[in-house]
Amino acid sequence: MSPRISIDDLADQITGRRRSLFAEDCELQRAAMVRAVAGRRVLVIGGAGTIGTATLRQLLPLRPRRLVVVDHNENGLAELVRDLRSSDGLHGVDLHTLPVDFGGPAMRHFLAEEAPFHLVMNFAACKHVRSEKDRSSLLQMLDTNLVKAHRLMQWLVAGGGCGRYFSVSTDKAANPVNLMGASKRLMELCMFRDGAMPTAEVTSARFANVAFSDGSLLCSFLQRLAKGQPLAVPKATKRFFVSPAESGQLCALAATIGRAQHVLVPRLDAQRDLVLLEDVAATVVAAHGFAPRFYDEEAAAKAAYVQDVAKGQYPILRTALDTTGEKAFEEFVGRDEQVIEVGLQQLQGIRQAAGPAASAMGFMTALLDELNEPRARRSMAALTAAMQAVLPEFAHRKSDQHLDQRM
Repeated sequence: MSPRISIDDLADQITGRRRSLFAEDCELQRAAMVRAVAGRRVLVIGGAGTIGTATLRQLLPLRPRRLVVVDHNENGLAELVRDLRSSDGLHGVDLHTLPVDFGGPAMRHFLAEEAPFHLVMNFAACKHVRSEKDRSSLLQMLDTNLVKAHRLMQWLVAGGGCGRYFSVSTDKAANPVNLMGASKRLMELCMFRDGAMPTAEVTSARFANVAFSDGSLLCSFLQRLAKGQPLAVPKATKRFFVSPAESGQLCALAATIGRAQHVLVPRLDAQRDLVLLEDVAATVVAAHGFAPRFYDEEAAAKAAYVQDVAKGQYPILRTALDTTGEKAFEEFVGRDEQVIEVGLQQLQGIRQAAGPAASAMGFMTALLDELNEPRARRSMAALTAAMQAVLPEFAHRKSDQHLDQRM
């Protein structure tokens, strides 16, 4: 079953914006972005994902001299190259892809041979709240979001540093209630600390859900439709959304001309821009020619599929927002943070203290011991407590219910 309108058009419907929120900033800052990228060597980590790919589409017309894209998803890299070459999207840029683990030994060898780069962007992440379901999953999340990100910065410094360094964060890092958000907040503390990247202007960005990004709830809507299965959505829940193109524009702006030592956040208004997820699900099924029919029981939604579809309806299961790590609302700014103007129309900045971040680094040292020695088995509760000791704002929302128990 194929959609009757494109994902871009669907994203426009969901965000309520026909024109990108960041289009004007990209136009006004075009010359500065060109100066930051044209003729430069650029390294993009995690470039085969939705946000990384969208950002590459913003960078390529700026004509870097060499663009290296690293991603452990070998199939994703292959499709990225095929897509760019089939659409004349390379703009004559020397593109090189590398299917390696960005925190593994092959990456270290590559940087020893190829560094320095002028601009480095890191999109690699374990991004799902559901990944905090057990100790092994949590260790993988912390290894990717914190340890390997730190290791990458060390290797870059050893190779001569870089001019600008950007690593994407998440809205869940603001007043985190889940371990994923806390891991990203720890990453922020480590990347902005004194001496982390002595020669680089360091920036980051927190932003909203990217509509139809790989692995997202909206992406799952399309997959459920294609497989002939009911949709599932948390009831009475609102979220901010940006389109894939907007995510790329935001990251390109933050990485190339964002103010150093700042996290950039979008100007999204809760009254105007929050979207009810049940309405999103209804929009998606309408685009496929169906009227929504909502259910509150999983068995009933699955049993009704054939009959509902025959009537031109599509079953949508509404679930309670009661699983571990779920936040009732979205925010971009922590309790002890203040936004400031940074010269952009639709983006503001949060200044990050350039302190020693000793407690965060101490946590990482202990975490390395944990990862390297299987017999050092701190429980999930102990690891969570250690993170809370570093992040007083981290109020873990734990529940007996988990996302893997839901459709």
